[in-house]
Parts: sequence; C-alpha cells; structure tokens
Amino acid sequence: MTQDNRSLLQALDEAPVSFFHMRAAITAGMGFFTDAYDLFIIGMALVYLTPEWHLSAAQIAILGSGSLLAAFLGALVFGRLADLIGRKTIYGLEAALMVVGALASAFAPDFAWLLVFRFILGFGIGGDYPMSAVLMSEYSNAKKRGSLVSLVFGMQGLGLAFGPIVALTLEASGLSHDIIWRIMLGIGALPPLAVLYLRRTMPESPRYKALVRGQSEAAAQDMARYSEGQIQAAGRNSQPRKTTLRAFLSDRHNLLMILGTAGSWFLLDYAFYGNAISTPQILALIAPHAGHLRGTAWALIIFAVAAVPGYLASILLMDRIGHRRLQLIGFAVMAVSFACIALVPGVTHDVVPFLLLYGVSFFFIEFGPNCTTFVIPAEVFPTSSRTTGHGIAAGIGKLGAFFGTFLFPYISQVGGLKGAMMFAAGVSALGLVLTYLTLPEASGRALEDLSAEPGDEALDDPRLVRTGVSR
Repeated sequence: MTQDNRSLLQALDEAPVSFFHMRAAITAGMGFFTDAYDLFIIGMALVYLTPEWHLSAAQIAILGSGSLLAAFLGALVFGRLADLIGRKTIYGLEAALMVVGALASAFAPDFAWLLVFRFILGFGIGGDYPMSAVLMSEYSNAKKRGSLVSLVFGMQGLGLAFGPIVALTLEASGLSHDIIWRIMLGIGALPPLAVLYLRRTMPESPRYKALVRGQSEAAAQDMARYSEGQIQAAGRNSQPRKTTLRAFLSDRHNLLMILGTAGSWFLLDYAFYGNAISTPQILALIAPHAGHLRGTAWALIIFAVAAVPGYLASILLMDRIGHRRLQLIGFAVMAVSFACIALVPGVTHDVVPFLLLYGVSFFFIEFGPNCTTFVIPAEVFPTSSRTTGHGIAAGIGKLGAFFGTFLFPYISQVGGLKGAMMFAAGVSALGLVLTYLTLPEASGRALEDLSAEPGDEALDDPRLVRTGVSR
C-alpha cells in the first residue's frame, strides 16, 4: 500500500461524523425501510388475499417466501458486480427494481403474476444489502462505523412499525379487501422512488477507488468535495487491481469469514423472518377469536415497543459493546426467550406472557444479530471483494429467511407453536456457537486492519490481518 493511500484511509478513519455521513446513511437506509415494509407486509396482505384467491397452504408459503429466494440471487449478483464494475455504477439500480416490483405487485391479476412481481422486488432488495452496507462502511470512520452502518439498517425498524400502521389504517377505512391488499403492496414503491436521485449522486467509495481502481487522487478530491472539506488527504494514482472470484474463494481467511458471517446470518434470518412474517398467523394461534384488527394492533405493539427500541439501542451502543460481543448477547437471549415460550406451561395459550417473551426476543434480535449480521460482513473482507463477500453472506442469510418463512407453517402444524419455537431456540443457540468460533471483534478497528488486500500491510498491526479470529 502506498503512503498516499495510507494517508487517505487514515483521513477517512479519523474524520468526524458529518452531514455527509448522515446524508449517506439516510439515502442508503431508505432501501432497508422498503426491505422491512415490503417483505413483512406480505404476511398482512395474505390475510386478505387468501380468502379472495382461495390460496392453498403451499401457495401461501410460496408467496410469503418467494421474494426471499429472489433476494438470495440479488445479493449474489449485485454483490459481485459492485466489486467488478464499481459501487456507484450500480447503486440505485436495485432501488429501481424495488419500485417496479412493488408497483407491479399492486396490480397483479392473479397468483402467478404476483409471484413474478414479488420475485422482481426481492431481487432488488437482495442487491441493496451488499451495496448499502459496504458503501456506508467504506465512507465511515473507524470509531463510529458500527453505529453508522447500523443507522442504515435501523431504518428497517421503521419499516417494521409502518406496516401495521398502514394495515390498521386501511382496515379502519372500510375499503374492500381487494383494494386494501393492493394499496398495502403498492405503498412499498414510495421510499426507494424518493431516494433514486440521491443514490445516483453519491460519490464512489473512496476505498474502492483508491485501492482497487488505483485512482487515489480522484478519491481524495471526491471526499473533500462531498464532505465539504472535512475529509482531506493527498493522493497519487497507483496500479489498479482486482481479485478474481476463484482467488477470493481460495483464501482461508475469506472462507472462514464466509462461514461465520453467512452461517450466522442464515440462522438469524431463519428465526427472525419465520417468526416476523408469520406474526399474524402466530397471534391467530394464541388468540383465534381476536379478529384482524386486534391482531394487527398487537403486531404493531410488538414492533413499536420491542423492535424499534432494539434498533435504536444497537445504533447507540454497538461500538461501545463491540460488534461480535453484541451478536453473542443477542443470540443467547433469543435462544432463552424462544425456549421459554416453548417450555413454560401456559405461555402459548395466554396472550400477555406470550407477548412479553415474544417482545423480549424481538428486542434482542434487533439489538443484536439482526444489525450485527449486516454490519460485520461489511468489515471483514478485503476492499477488492468486500461486496462479493457481503453479497454471499446476505444471500445465504436470505436463504435462511426463505426456509424460515416457508417451513414455519408446516413445523407449527406438525409440532404446534411450541415445536416451532423450540426449533427456533435451537437455531439461535447454534448461531451463538458459530459466532464465537469464527468471527473477529471489528469494533474500532480500521477496515484494512481487519482484512488487507493480498500483499498489503495493515495500517496498525500486521499480525492482526488475515489471521482469522481475534477475540
């Protein structure tokens, strides 16, 4: 690594949080507002769609999980493309797909077309994961990187709460059920549509531009301009370099990080999406005579009282507690909460204790691994393959979400709600073990110290680079 590149990277790592960082976080975060709203609103829309279209159990499962399978593919494709042709080049393309997919879903004439449009939506959502996470991570300073990337992902919490608000409003409006579900799905096009222009005007990642393209001088000029002079460094161009997919997957450090990030994300998303998207169905099992309106209100209470504060706590405390440590805490509390729901007598038949334990699990999902599994993959891979690594992790995570959403109705039919929750407890415990064995603590450390490019030395201690787990 040249001295000029060191100067630029240190300037980025030491820069104070500025308006530029906040603008970047909000611009990226609107994608995750859409992610939460569009992926979770389908559970509420299915309440109206099922009797109208006479959907079978298999069709319900496919509609609830199909966009997640598409997100798996979108994360892989866009993640790799962003490393090959640049972050900025495709930033916004995935947002455009979300707009098209959401709007088209609102006008779907039948089950088959809705499935196609939800697939388009999911493909865009999947692509947004590596793009937004890595860009925010590469813009950020070392001290507040976790909080800034969590702020992007924390917009998912607002999307979680917004879904039940929309559902309650439409339910109380007296509109026909056919209009209600169409409005529900169509509203998901508004957030990405609002930020398309901003996404296209954001600068290319300075780390990618300097380390991969060799355009250090242009990277320094970009950051000085977009940060209004708060981030300044000299830079001279160097030789561009890229890592082939084969070389990336042949590296032991990268394989260990893929195992840790993708595996823990898969396990988290199985438990999270399986429960969250199925929340209306879960509440119907607890209180079968509550009705649509009351069940939606309870879902809103869970999201507003438990999930949103969990996101806020993660944003405020992640860098203080530690990214890896927070993931361990979250998985541990998830396992205990789900096990208590399954094992404590009467919990699955009484609304109040169920909502209490379910709310605790939601708080620690958001406070812990739901944010950290998004943050850590944006830190532990080299710059030349960072979106590739994050895309693999996010894609595998969405496979977990797909299996959770698809299998939850069947597991709950065979083993009841207790069986489904006990299985989720086991999945959470496995996530705890995998995190402990594979992942390093990234909090407060420069990205280049966590995983330098092959042949480069770290900015601080070379012994910390490419050695696997640092506890």
